[in-house]
Amino acid sequence: MEDERYGMATPVEMPKLGNTVEECLLTRWCKHDGDSVAEGELLAEIETDKATFELTAPVAGTLLGMFFSEGDLVPVFTNVCVLGEPGENIDPFKPQKPAVASAARSQGETRQIRQTQMKRAVAAASPAAANISAQAIFSPRARRFAEEHHFYSNNIVGTGPGGRILEDDLKRLYYESPRLSPLAEKMVGTGYELRGEGSGRNGAILSTELSSPPVRISTIREIIAGRMRNSLATTAQYTMHAAADATGLLSLRARIKALDRPNGFPSIGINELVMFCTVRALEAVPEMNVEFLDGEIYQPSGIHIGFACDTPRGLLVPVVRDSQKLTLIELASKIKSLSKQAIEGGIGPEDLSGGTFTVSNLGSFGIESFTPILNPPQVAILGVNAIVLKPVRRDGSVVFVEHIGLSLTCDHQVVDGAPGAKFLQLVKEKIEDIESIAGIGI
Repeated sequence: MEDERYGMATPVEMPKLGNTVEECLLTRWCKHDGDSVAEGELLAEIETDKATFELTAPVAGTLLGMFFSEGDLVPVFTNVCVLGEPGENIDPFKPQKPAVASAARSQGETRQIRQTQMKRAVAAASPAAANISAQAIFSPRARRFAEEHHFYSNNIVGTGPGGRILEDDLKRLYYESPRLSPLAEKMVGTGYELRGEGSGRNGAILSTELSSPPVRISTIREIIAGRMRNSLATTAQYTMHAAADATGLLSLRARIKALDRPNGFPSIGINELVMFCTVRALEAVPEMNVEFLDGEIYQPSGIHIGFACDTPRGLLVPVVRDSQKLTLIELASKIKSLSKQAIEGGIGPEDLSGGTFTVSNLGSFGIESFTPILNPPQVAILGVNAIVLKPVRRDGSVVFVEHIGLSLTCDHQVVDGAPGAKFLQLVKEKIEDIESIAGIGI
């Protein structure tokens, strides 16, 4: 009977959640060894650098083995666990743990050792780290000095009669050895650690030379950081800044805002209007809507525009596919829907990949100019800044007109300065003509 059941067990693989995802973070097990599992039931929660997903059971059975722990990075297509009947052999399904995991543990152990060494250094310097020896006999002046200076140590060798500790014995050790200031001593008691050598009077360790225990950045944050470093290391980025007259933009936005929602208009903000203008500009300049991979330029069939979205889990970039086919209302509706999914953590990997151009809007934070970082293999990204008053000469006099700032970053490997500037100028013109191109008749 044992042989008949051999091989019936079903391994559960880590799925590939997007074209660029090579590994996922196993954040939480929802089942444990020996648990009965129904088909489609939640086994674990996993994360990529973009979103959180659920790992569900492909078949019903018993959870026979879990090959990874919470917090492990698991390569895609690797067996995470096995479902089957009790007693089945799961050895053939056990994965080989990657060297990366071992390296990560080694780095973690190194950090722990370093932190332990720092704590010991603080303990050695701290008056609170050592108690007075029960056999130590202090002279009255020595005891008063110790109390006034909060200085106690087992390292004191008394030079008085019978080993009695004199005031001079304390002073010599006090002024020669590093110690914590009273405030630093309190901070050490709440978990702060030594990061300096004592620059206070006579080498005292000050509160400014302590730091809170280091906090490891999340795996998701680490992946994002790696991609940003890779972006700067593999591209030749330059950024140009311009400003567009925002009079029409603000006028149209005000008229849309005044409408009742039942009229069929979604909530259309400045970001949606600028993205609509950007799509129209990309239609006219398709060479800005390309991908650059391994020295070759690829022209996609459509404009798949991404937009930076701030979420509780960090920066995500949802993508509106074939945005050139959408009206302003359709584009705004799609942006609102994707934003909501990203913020609530329910967005799928298919909506977070495949972008060909990105828009990043920091204008709502009052930022007047910034340098957006490219999202390779894209060759350009548009930063949208705050709307501010700018002096403009009109009819021989100077008037103040509201302008919206624009920051365009390009990859000089593909886009030279002049073509990039012409595209930015076209985006500016589209924004200033938004009331004509919006096509909503209000």
